[in-house]
Amino acid sequence: MDRRSVIKNAGIAGVLAAGVAPAVHAQAAVRWRLSSSFPKALDTIYGAAEVFAKTVKELSGGKFEVSVHAGGEITPPFGVVDAVQQGSVECAHTAPYYFFGKSEAFALGCAIPFGLNSRQMTAWMYEGNGLKLMREFYAKYSMINFPMGNTGAQMGGWYRKEIKSLKDVKGMKMRIGGFGGKVLERIGGVPQNIPGGEIYSALEKGTIDAAEWVGPYDDLKLGFNKVAPFYYYPGWWEGGPQLDLYVNQKAYDALSAENKAIVAAASSVAHIEMQAKYDAKNPTALKQLVGAGTKLRPFPNDVMAAAFKEAMALYEELNAKNEDWKKIYADYSKFRADSNLWFRFTEARFDSFMQAQKL
Repeated sequence: MDRRSVIKNAGIAGVLAAGVAPAVHAQAAVRWRLSSSFPKALDTIYGAAEVFAKTVKELSGGKFEVSVHAGGEITPPFGVVDAVQQGSVECAHTAPYYFFGKSEAFALGCAIPFGLNSRQMTAWMYEGNGLKLMREFYAKYSMINFPMGNTGAQMGGWYRKEIKSLKDVKGMKMRIGGFGGKVLERIGGVPQNIPGGEIYSALEKGTIDAAEWVGPYDDLKLGFNKVAPFYYYPGWWEGGPQLDLYVNQKAYDALSAENKAIVAAASSVAHIEMQAKYDAKNPTALKQLVGAGTKLRPFPNDVMAAAFKEAMALYEELNAKNEDWKKIYADYSKFRADSNLWFRFTEARFDSFMQAQKL
């Protein structure tokens, strides 16, 4: 029997009945656009999206491609959730806590003051209930999330004047990302939410008194040490902030099972690689900053204590008025308590001993 004549004359039904269906079904090419909340200059945090896109292309043999667009190219840095929700882009890479104005529950997918560190956050997401609970929440916004990066614990930012006590925070205008601003406000500061690419000019002009971004590597590239001499630690509002890949639910549902697996795998690769880059690059950058005259300071104890007290009070208030927050935070806080008990006997003791040694 001539195979071509069967296909021509019998159609698909006849081909299947004749048992001569093609052995391989070629998948249609997929082209997505990813909108980032970050500028291209930040190769670590923006770069995670490029790692994701590269991995997707490699795993799919070039049949699934994602073009990456910096903040402002397609959508404003803080407009990416609306863009994904509406389907004007298929996906976005961002820090979930930027969108706490929509619901405070967004912050739980990234970082909250005195929350989980980066390892604990990854554990809660992948082995705890974090991913399940956040996906239930994000379904209300017609999108699904994938963990895609973590900076590790961040620095506490750059200050034009020294912070000697809690009174020095009063009235201070500070660029602070996401949810941490709520606690800063409660201890007397004035939070400002400014995209990364605009922070330097605001600090230089004195529009703000202080600013935080991530840590030494990014901060050195952004030049904050040139306009503010005091560098404080730790970033108590960002113990382990997770970045997310947000994907439009319809776009995701339209993918083949193979391509869905590729998205999950590629986001995991980018997730690991981002923190590895920060952990490798921050030490050298911190040495350079201190060598150039940066004045490194720990936050005073009264600032830390006041911030912790107000953070816990805020979470209780949110439990009473935001059902999404209450549901997710109940699980988050239990995981945090159990995890900190474990880390107290292992990581913390080991780290404190090793960091006191002269190696």
